[in-house]
Amino acid sequence: MTGPVLREAVSRLPRRIRHPAGVHFGWWDTEGTELSAVTAKGKGVRPALALGGCAAVGGSQAAGASAAVVVELVHNASLLHDDVLDGDRIRRGRPALWAQMGVPAAVLTGDALFFLATQVMATASPSLDTSAGVALLTASVQDLIEGEYADSLLVNETGASLEEVQAMAAGKTGALMAAACALGALVGGGDGERVAHLRAFGAHLGAAFQLVDDLLGIWGDPQRTGKPVGSDLAARKKTLPVVAALGADGPAAHRLRALYARSGPLSTAEQELAARLVEQAGGRAWARSECEQHTAQALEHLHSGRLEPSAVEELIVLARLLTNRDH
Repeated sequence: MTGPVLREAVSRLPRRIRHPAGVHFGWWDTEGTELSAVTAKGKGVRPALALGGCAAVGGSQAAGASAAVVVELVHNASLLHDDVLDGDRIRRGRPALWAQMGVPAAVLTGDALFFLATQVMATASPSLDTSAGVALLTASVQDLIEGEYADSLLVNETGASLEEVQAMAAGKTGALMAAACALGALVGGGDGERVAHLRAFGAHLGAAFQLVDDLLGIWGDPQRTGKPVGSDLAARKKTLPVVAALGADGPAAHRLRALYARSGPLSTAEQELAARLVEQAGGRAWARSECEQHTAQALEHLHSGRLEPSAVEELIVLARLLTNRDH
């Protein structure tokens, strides 16, 4: 549904920046040769939330597609910058854009996609005052950026609290998922109450989604997740299960704190030890419990928002798929 609209939006970019954007999306290679649709696929979580938010207030698929493209552009802009900041060379099973075309191409393409998202939102509907949507979008992007920057600082902070890391995750992941649902509802003509319920649904779902991602980063199956297990531990990242374990009492937490206090990346053996210590200190159980609570709160907002029943059922299915991944 959103593929052709996304391509049309990207076609508005100047030629020189449109080329690396298409390489990132997997539409063509660095020489401009068209790639298969299978190669170009991503998860599409945030566009699906935007379409669902629009349908939940009785809006049309065409209206929802504009919001879906907006959040997909923002999400991909953040991915381009993330890959540069983290030095990740692989994205969606392909070389990251910076690894193929250089850091300037990745950074500037990310910048272009952020501003393109604002342009698309500002012109989403000729019959709709889009100023509220632009304001919501730009505020959400600021929250996302703040969360990403906080994440980068946490690596070198030995005393980060669980509350600080939860706030970081709310910005890094929850802000855009909340915006996806709310923007879909806005372009669909939803009133303030229904938009607020859908935004809260997205925020809680985003919190649960991040918890699952953090769990999979430690205990996931690389064949299913598509990314190496243990990379977060190797970099001594302060993910939610880790911080919960670091703040616990007992010998496992004490050993984990000593391990994380070292400089440099953890070896493979140290990663395996850290994973065991996080579990023994209660970090895994805590994260699973928090995920269940956030999922329950997300679903409560769906049931309380006077929303279209069929759309609610589809959003529930999506929420279950995102939070019931093996962890």
